[in-house]
Amino acid sequence: MRLLRRSAPRNDRKGRNSKVTKEQGVGIQQMEADKNTVVPGRLAVELCGLVLKNPVMTASGTFGYGEEYAPFCDLNRLGAIVVKGLSLEPRPGNPPPRIMETRYGMLNAVGLQNVGVRAFVAEKLPYLRQFNVTVIANIFGETIDEYRRVTEILTRAAGVHAIEVNISCPNVKKGGVAFGAYPDAAATVTEMVRRETDLPVIVKLTPNVTDITEIARAVESAGADAVSLINTLTGMSVDIERRRPHLANVTGGLSGPAVKPVALRMVWQVVRSVKIPVIGIGGISTAADALEFLITGASAVQIGTANFIHPAATMEIIDGIEDYMIRHRIGCMKDLIGSLHTDG
Repeated sequence: MRLLRRSAPRNDRKGRNSKVTKEQGVGIQQMEADKNTVVPGRLAVELCGLVLKNPVMTASGTFGYGEEYAPFCDLNRLGAIVVKGLSLEPRPGNPPPRIMETRYGMLNAVGLQNVGVRAFVAEKLPYLRQFNVTVIANIFGETIDEYRRVTEILTRAAGVHAIEVNISCPNVKKGGVAFGAYPDAAATVTEMVRRETDLPVIVKLTPNVTDITEIARAVESAGADAVSLINTLTGMSVDIERRRPHLANVTGGLSGPAVKPVALRMVWQVVRSVKIPVIGIGGISTAADALEFLITGASAVQIGTANFIHPAATMEIIDGIEDYMIRHRIGCMKDLIGSLHTDG
């Protein structure tokens, strides 16, 4: 059994390290008598061997490598930072235009631009090590071997606490079909990453499939410690005056508030289909959005497009979740997660 990895001591809201004193311990025991107070650790969650200060994570591709958002929010308060997707070699991404605002979200065809895994370890990761926050590296590849090699490099790097595997990428050896489109291919990638590392492995699922629960069960059987969903929905937008696509790539990934009901439905389905933790992603902009996913059964949530609109969105969501728990006299996250009633 893998030992619990405590990424760092829990912090109070001002970022100072704090230990639970004897008096605080008594207060926690008396929580049932008085829940209208801020309780140390009330928001803490255990996720595949990691203890997070709270269930609010950033979504890969929307928070850079962490440093970009440091002027706008306290990185120490986050449950986890999921960094921009990493490939074996640097990638320039797709040519512009590659981002298009929609009525209730955005389309992006950035093309997974990134500095490459070696530059991340040498240049970006040292900055994150100074913070009291769990760091999750998102990875992708165009071949099974690329996934393996990126995982190998990250496993040796101090300061990486888990790996999130993006299986929405095209398999160049199988005609460009996404690894996550079929259970066998998804399982093969997961099994390879699992063999290469002792870090927790989170597999990020694409919604662009017939049955997402089938993919979830396949990666669970292949050794995934958790799944995160959803990645973006494939979409398109047309400039009617020029009669050309708005994106140079023609299609792109749709994210933002428009996808939330779809994401929530898929999370609900997957929670009922697997035994491993599920991380909810998709259109989460407020604490109320996050609470919907948690009540539905997600063990944690990731905030994505909202970071572009409001860089401090994660901070407000953390505060909002805690306020809700105080108002409803909920003592710990275990009492909230999966508390959905569907029996009329």
